Amino acid sequence: MQRYFSEDVAMIDDMAARFAADVIAPAAAALDKAGDFPADLYKAMAGQGLFGVALEEEAGGSGFGALAACAVMERLAGASGAVGNAFAIPTEAVRVLHHHGNDTQRALIPGILAGEIIPSCAVTEPDAGSDVSAMRTRAVRDGDDWVISGTKAWVTFGRVADMIMVFAKTDPDAGYRGISAFVVDMNTPGISRGKSEELMGMHGLAECQVSFDEVRVPATALLGEEGRAFKMAMDNFNFSRLLMSAMALGMAQAGMEDAMAYATTRKQFGVPIFEHQAVQFMIADMSKDITAARLMIHHAARMSDDGLPYALEAAQAKLFTTDMAQVHISNALQIHGGNGYSREYRIERLYRDVRLSQIYEGTNQIQRVIIARNLEKQYQ
Repeated sequence: MQRYFSEDVAMIDDMAARFAADVIAPAAAALDKAGDFPADLYKAMAGQGLFGVALEEEAGGSGFGALAACAVMERLAGASGAVGNAFAIPTEAVRVLHHHGNDTQRALIPGILAGEIIPSCAVTEPDAGSDVSAMRTRAVRDGDDWVISGTKAWVTFGRVADMIMVFAKTDPDAGYRGISAFVVDMNTPGISRGKSEELMGMHGLAECQVSFDEVRVPATALLGEEGRAFKMAMDNFNFSRLLMSAMALGMAQAGMEDAMAYATTRKQFGVPIFEHQAVQFMIADMSKDITAARLMIHHAARMSDDGLPYALEAAQAKLFTTDMAQVHISNALQIHGGNGYSREYRIERLYRDVRLSQIYEGTNQIQRVIIARNLEKQYQ
């Protein structure tokens, strides 16, 4: 599919495509096997200026917006879903700090853009996932400080992070209106990094639990207004869902390319298997749905860049793209036959990595709730 971009976004897209092919793709299989945080690749992305692609110029970014970030994500994730995921964390962090942070917090942005400060975010808890208002982590005001206690789960970059944005209840009786966020140095006394899960895919993201045992932080650690973190998180989720959509899109595109390459060279019954209509139909459906997903993502990203509300469009793009990517990568593996089940082929890694996209940043069941509620508002 021809990508219709402005000259600036086309330049970023081309640079990301070359970086993905030349730097990420050769290292992707080893990264998946070892499962170690890809520090060199992370620094290389920072060196290319990728973390600031969606950040305003006055904050030190490139100012190219959400569309450019989605274009970059698609290219990176096509080479490695884990590296694409690693791109998303700092890209989102600098936007949140710029839009909601105080002067002390904004001062972290240059270090994050340079890859010298690794950020992370802690929202989910062992017993609180989709129901964010059920979180138990507390932050209690004590004079000029806040004291944070609780445990967070599935913290991406938790093992290697230098700073963390922690969501905690400051008013436990106010539901989601009682949630606040704090920017905390990971070297603060009382913070411990707990167990990591043996993940099905997305290896190398240094995920772990992070516990806070009466962690004392100054009042200036509060990110944004007290009690407004839920709205802040929901606003960021809209942007994040575009990135997760583009991540799934990049993997689906890679799966289709692998299926096409395999089908045109693998022979059965005397002809390449692409000559069999059953295979042609599977690949035709991949092409159709990938094109539709790209249009949905780019439409929502352009709405974001134009300052228009796009929560509905982001949820639609995330739901459609991640569901279709799961189906079509599975079909691409099927086209590979028994070889698709071997780690010698990239399709096996794509199959494991893409599954997370239906869970991440709001499960696809939650996306359906968001879509329905937005439609209800429109038709009232």
